[in-house]
Amino acid sequence: MKDMIINQESSEKAVLVGLVTPRQNEQKVNEYLDELEFLADTAGAVTVKRFTQKADYPNSRTFVGKGKLQEIKDYVEQNEVGMVIFDDDLSTKQVSNIERELQVKILDRTTLILDIFAKRAQTANAKTQVELAQYQYLLPRLTRMWTHLERQRGGIGMRGPGETQIETDRRIILDKISRLKEELAAIDKQKSMQRKNRGKLTRVALVGYTNVGKSTLMNLLSKSEVFAENKLFATLDTTVRKVVIDNLPFLLTDTVGFIRKLPTHLVDSFKSTLDEVRDADILVHVVDISHPGFEEQIEVVNKTLNEVCDAKDKPMIMVFNKIDAFSYKPKDEDDLTPRTRENISLEELKETWMSRMADNCVFISAKTGKNIDEFKHKLYEMAKAIHLERFPYNDLLYQTYDADELANTDNADE
Repeated sequence: MKDMIINQESSEKAVLVGLVTPRQNEQKVNEYLDELEFLADTAGAVTVKRFTQKADYPNSRTFVGKGKLQEIKDYVEQNEVGMVIFDDDLSTKQVSNIERELQVKILDRTTLILDIFAKRAQTANAKTQVELAQYQYLLPRLTRMWTHLERQRGGIGMRGPGETQIETDRRIILDKISRLKEELAAIDKQKSMQRKNRGKLTRVALVGYTNVGKSTLMNLLSKSEVFAENKLFATLDTTVRKVVIDNLPFLLTDTVGFIRKLPTHLVDSFKSTLDEVRDADILVHVVDISHPGFEEQIEVVNKTLNEVCDAKDKPMIMVFNKIDAFSYKPKDEDDLTPRTRENISLEELKETWMSRMADNCVFISAKTGKNIDEFKHKLYEMAKAIHLERFPYNDLLYQTYDADELANTDNADE
């Protein structure tokens, strides 16, 4: 597994490779490569070149064609590039063939994301989840390169005659996966007890694509210092804080962000994090309105929530964040070409499908604080309705007394 970890101490030069197919046009590929470059930057690499190729489907041996691979090889050798990152998952055969031809480190999108996960994980819970995700990803991709794995079992009576190294390594990884699942089961049990200890206090969960500003919004509402950075997956650990709006207390949870092209089994590794979403009374879906592909990001998050968390029936507030960073380019009067996303103003966007969301939609800037009061009011009214349903005869002030204790209990191991 050491081979998948990028050296974070020095910035490695990297080139990116994407494929234009009938299902993925050039514009979409460029958007994906923009995100892949951001991922590479988050991991500590510097992107120096992009390569794209049009093809009906990926080459089964080398992902791209022979001519394009030679073009990549020439550039890598001439510019002393040490890493090539592909925007889609590669098979073991493809990695082996490409590595043999280019003689540099070969990564795919999922491997890069896992490396960032490993870098960002802080608590024992997150580290265990990341390690499980790594082994589950590596298991079907085992080759003889994994001879460095430490054997946890073996010796007399434990290995049959003629067992190959690949079989040994597979057994070792399966053992580790089993052990990690047991550890996560114990963690899930502990987290479940913590959630029960919160009683009936209203729970609000921040969800959304990675790097949309969830942690910044968390800090603003809770007056806390949750780590926030303009990097992908700045937050991997679930954080719970008490928030009081007027006289109404509730618990606010910051969760891990989602991303495109991430296999579901990797998301499943973060079950204890997603349990916070399952148990939430209200979801606050944070969206980066300044991102050109924000509508696709919304679809990615909604699909993941529905598949993994079954959260489609939960009350939700759609928060369009980063209005301070929103920009557009008005079309000239003599420009007869069709308008694109970059030609539409924020006011025009508000009159599209967003206008039908009524009270469940708000436009804010968590960075500058613009329209935060409007968001707080919407959140207050929604949380108040749930609170009064649970405590119809209690004054709201009475419920404030133990909120700090509940929040602190939940974060005891953060």
